[in-house]
Amino acid sequence: MKTVLITGTSSGYGLETARHFHDKGWNVVATMRKPDRDLFPRSDRLRVLPLDVTDPASIAAALEAAGPLDALVNNAGIGSAGAFEVTPMAHIRKVFETNTFGVMAMTQAVIPQMRERGQGVIVNVTSSATLAPMPLVAAYTASKQAIEGFSGALAHELAAVGLRVKLVEPGLGPTTRFAANSNISVMDMIPEAYAGFAQKVFEAYGRQTLTTKESDVAESVWQAVNDMTDRLRYAAGADALALAGAA
Repeated sequence: MKTVLITGTSSGYGLETARHFHDKGWNVVATMRKPDRDLFPRSDRLRVLPLDVTDPASIAAALEAAGPLDALVNNAGIGSAGAFEVTPMAHIRKVFETNTFGVMAMTQAVIPQMRERGQGVIVNVTSSATLAPMPLVAAYTASKQAIEGFSGALAHELAAVGLRVKLVEPGLGPTTRFAANSNISVMDMIPEAYAGFAQKVFEAYGRQTLTTKESDVAESVWQAVNDMTDRLRYAAGADALALAGAA
């Protein structure tokens, strides 16, 4: 029976992805900063472990507890929206620590065990913001675009040792929280000079009819993990698919 470790499973896409893999018969290691076992069905095939992807000791402890992995899904992330001009650099660094360096750290930590067995897949969850320029999410987009480039290069590198790397690019869902895990609200980063523009942007997001469901992302991750071809990108959700088709 195969085992997957998924980061950021306390809500949203990560939570649904963990449930989806469990329903498909896999062993699931669901990780989050503050474990909540009540989010999941009681099952011998599902474990909930603490994990902070910005903390090397936490990463090491989680991987030791998880044991051999067939798949790693790097889903944990921090959202950020607002005018770049007033976004504190400390906040931008926090976004990159999780969205970029956290993904790299988890990937680097899991490669040796997969390489030794000559099999395994790493799925990095980015965003449809990488598919087309979107206003008021410049720092967030940059953190995700970095992982797009990282994953493309790494896919070639790891293919030499029998491992696969995939990208899943979710669109914007009704429950997507751009400021999740952030200590700065969106409105704190919209100065008066940008207020009118920001209002139009957020109204346009609200009118969007093509959106992404949590199940769309879970299914795309499932497809990516089980796809043995060299395909790299999997847009997830109607809006992401539309953007990918227009790119």
